[in-house]
Amino acid sequence: MTALQRAFRCGIALTFALALSPTTHADTSPRAVLEHYASLVEANYDDTLAGIRELQDAVRSFVAAPSEAGLQKARAAWLEGREWYGQTEAFRFYGGPIDGEDGPEGLINAWPLDEAYIDYVEGDANAGIINNRKEDISPDRLNELNERGGEENVATGWHAIEFLLWGQDRSETGPGNRPYTDYLDGKAANADRRRLYLITVTDMLAAELEGVAKAWRNGADNYRASFVASGTEGIQRMLTGLGTLSRGELAGERMEVAMDTQDQEDEHSCFSDNTHRDIVANAKGIQNVWEGRYRTRAGRIIEGPSLKDLVAAQDASVARTVSQDIANSVALAERIQAPFDREIIGDDNSPGRKRVQAVIDALKKQTDALVEAARALGITRLNTSV
Repeated sequence: MTALQRAFRCGIALTFALALSPTTHADTSPRAVLEHYASLVEANYDDTLAGIRELQDAVRSFVAAPSEAGLQKARAAWLEGREWYGQTEAFRFYGGPIDGEDGPEGLINAWPLDEAYIDYVEGDANAGIINNRKEDISPDRLNELNERGGEENVATGWHAIEFLLWGQDRSETGPGNRPYTDYLDGKAANADRRRLYLITVTDMLAAELEGVAKAWRNGADNYRASFVASGTEGIQRMLTGLGTLSRGELAGERMEVAMDTQDQEDEHSCFSDNTHRDIVANAKGIQNVWEGRYRTRAGRIIEGPSLKDLVAAQDASVARTVSQDIANSVALAERIQAPFDREIIGDDNSPGRKRVQAVIDALKKQTDALVEAARALGITRLNTSV
């Protein structure tokens, strides 16, 4: 376990305790809740951007002089960035800046990814954009190629970078093991194009996330300003984001599908074997929003008026149930063991599958509680499907 993950786990334990104890804030009006939510979103995206900048630096250093140490540093930066980005998934699913009609989410976190669309794979040394020297590697062209001809033809974003750093995962006990020599001229075919591709998609990811973060900056004529002024509609968006991530996306697309197929290709971060941490970060993001509480990379606590407070003013019992259910989901998510692709193998009585199923069941239960919370606020229809 890394130092970051230990700190993250300590934060989860503390938030579990706080979730079960009452909190009060001076102003729990919808406007105050929306304003605090926007501040929390801004802080989480700022932390994500800080992680991405560290990844950019690590990638640039590695590309300039490929080495095993440089590759390991880039991988570590990718993993660090995912811890913060994963929590931002709670800000999706309601047509906001990241996944609205013109939002960039498909360029940021699209998956699953067909490895052969980007680079060589086992059995096909000439596969992918990298090995087609007639194909341009540029931001404009990779934008055009992303998901072109099929949803799995992913050319950009977190998982494209992940594949370029780890390669295919052919191990039952660990992640992919792409050699750093893939990036050395004379050691691997098209190493120059692989270097260009890696640095290009990393910079593209940083640019797309900067655009999303800008939409949430305070004091500007942007999405944040209209969101804070949206009243009940904004509260419904917050609850829709939490409910959809809980049930349709995290429990459904990201966990149930993999449980049904028992296929490594259906796990979220299959090259790095980071799926277990993706699940924790997503669950934690839901808790952050509900509780109105976020621990930054620097360890600062941002806390204020929350959905929990708003619901508690109408029905304290419902608010308490939601808090308990969400805290339980986070705690159970922490128990999933790496690698996730081995947790899902076997019959339904296997220990790994039981651990994963417990999280799925807990997420479904918390979704039902969130629907009740919405009703307490007069929101009679809450969409929780993707």
